[in-house]
Amino acid sequence: MALFDAYVMVDWSGASTPRRGKDSIWYSVLLREGGKTRQTALENPSTRHRATEELSDRLAALVADGRRVLAGFDFPFGYPCGTAERLGITGLRWRHLWQLLDDGLTDASDNANNRFDLAESLNERISGEAFPFWGNVREERRPHLVRRHRRPHGSADLAERRICDRRLPSTQPVWKLAGVGSVGSQALTGIPRVWQIRRDPRLATVTHIWPFETGLRFDPRPRLHLAEIYPSQIPVPMLADLPKDAAQVTAITAHLARLDAEDRMETTLAGDPDLTDAERDCVETEEAWILGALGP
Repeated sequence: MALFDAYVMVDWSGASTPRRGKDSIWYSVLLREGGKTRQTALENPSTRHRATEELSDRLAALVADGRRVLAGFDFPFGYPCGTAERLGITGLRWRHLWQLLDDGLTDASDNANNRFDLAESLNERISGEAFPFWGNVREERRPHLVRRHRRPHGSADLAERRICDRRLPSTQPVWKLAGVGSVGSQALTGIPRVWQIRRDPRLATVTHIWPFETGLRFDPRPRLHLAEIYPSQIPVPMLADLPKDAAQVTAITAHLARLDAEDRMETTLAGDPDLTDAERDCVETEEAWILGALGP
């Protein structure tokens, strides 16, 4: 029996101006009704502000309708283990780090944002140098953020890649802020928006973030599960007259709904069974996990 009856998947963007079409935000909504699934929406909001409003409204409506919802976002939900400690964070590491990013990011309704300033300030706190975040779209000199050619990660540094990223070699490091696959910018602009959705008064009491609030398992208590996804881990058939982003988010939505229909979602939510106890602790408290990593 399927664990969810609604699936909302989001292809994110760290763009600094309103944008639609290629390399912009797309999201897909798929519902399960009478044993069958159907896509009910494929939307392309031009800004993160608009996307967050639309997603919050849709998720609240689905939950109010009595549905259990899986919502996925295609950017990292965490950083390599030890990042919180380098930032002086104690206690609930993921939550305090998310709040730190939310407090530090300015992201206007027209997509104008200070993500490079935020990354530079994090570099200064973590290492006192232009490391580990790197990449900048502007030709300018910054004391704690290089445009390219950052130094390699040493044994005493934070890891370049998270545990789940090392199992999916096509993923990019979360420290990368510019260029192809700049997931660092997507995480810096995306985590505060997911945190906003998590705290929406209509959703706050019925929502958990996987695996931070659930562990690497299915938690039957929340009506809404928020998770990290990576659409590039599956084959993507292109859609006529639509960009790859739209095809990817459509494909990953259908893929996860199909896994659920085949009673494989509980296994998918369990992550990698070969994780050590120490790795599992890192994943569940700081790094997060890509839904379906090492799965079918």
